[in-house]
Amino acid sequence: MALLSVLTPVLVVILCLVIGFMLVKSREPETTSTSQDKTKAASKSEFRPWVDQDLQDDTEITAREDEDDDWVDNEQDLPHVPYSHQRYTEETMLARSQEFYTLMNQRRSVRFISPEPVPREVIDNVIRTAGTAPSGAHTEPWTFVVVSDPEMKHQIRLIVEEEEEVNYRQRMGDKWVRDLAKLRTNWIKEYLDVAPYLVLIFKQTYGILPNSQKKTHYYNEISVSISCGILLAALQNAGLVTVTSTPLNCGPQLRLLLKRPANEKLLILLPVGYPAADATIPDLKRKPLDDIMVHI
Repeated sequence: MALLSVLTPVLVVILCLVIGFMLVKSREPETTSTSQDKTKAASKSEFRPWVDQDLQDDTEITAREDEDDDWVDNEQDLPHVPYSHQRYTEETMLARSQEFYTLMNQRRSVRFISPEPVPREVIDNVIRTAGTAPSGAHTEPWTFVVVSDPEMKHQIRLIVEEEEEVNYRQRMGDKWVRDLAKLRTNWIKEYLDVAPYLVLIFKQTYGILPNSQKKTHYYNEISVSISCGILLAALQNAGLVTVTSTPLNCGPQLRLLLKRPANEKLLILLPVGYPAADATIPDLKRKPLDDIMVHI
């Protein structure tokens, strides 16, 4: 009896431990399953196949600046100068706005581009024009890579077509492919070889100063997107054509091919040149003003 009285507390403790362990184990599968279900649901709700995954790893600076001594805060003051502005009469404003609209309303995405040479100076000027775009804190977070070398253009085409075939067959989904069918597009990008120039526009997620310190680039994707819009207008003004190409899942490979640094992410690829003599375009209509503007 004395031995039993000594062992009883020990047995009770062991029994409690066994019961507790069994309860924990019984709950684990349910918790894991619930966690996995939530993860799958979140992934499904956030899945956007039309967004290049490479562009999603943008640098959110605010959380990292305090952790990394490599970042620099540029507080130098800028002198301000008088602004020179050309003001027009109302009649001239109306005429110029109508003329520019007429010019830009002729812009189309052209997939049939002539191999005819284009003066390099023209390309330089349209890139300069794109560089006049506004940017967050005037960081100018864009890099325009102009490719005219035939072999390099062909290497770009090989990378793009390989990924685009996977996009059309697997990533994009039936609905997206059906939506594109009316435009008669596919993964074959002959214009990447034919166009005299390819312009690849990279956004700089942050800047790198000569002393290797990093500089914050605010709103870098929005800034570069505005710059691309100005570039399209400059190309149209010069009498050239292009098609806005967003090479889904090609960014990292093209960045390495073109030897661009890790802080640059490919945003848009533009084949640039004159339209081919037999070029065709979809007969699309633009929305009327009342459908795109709200006047309050």
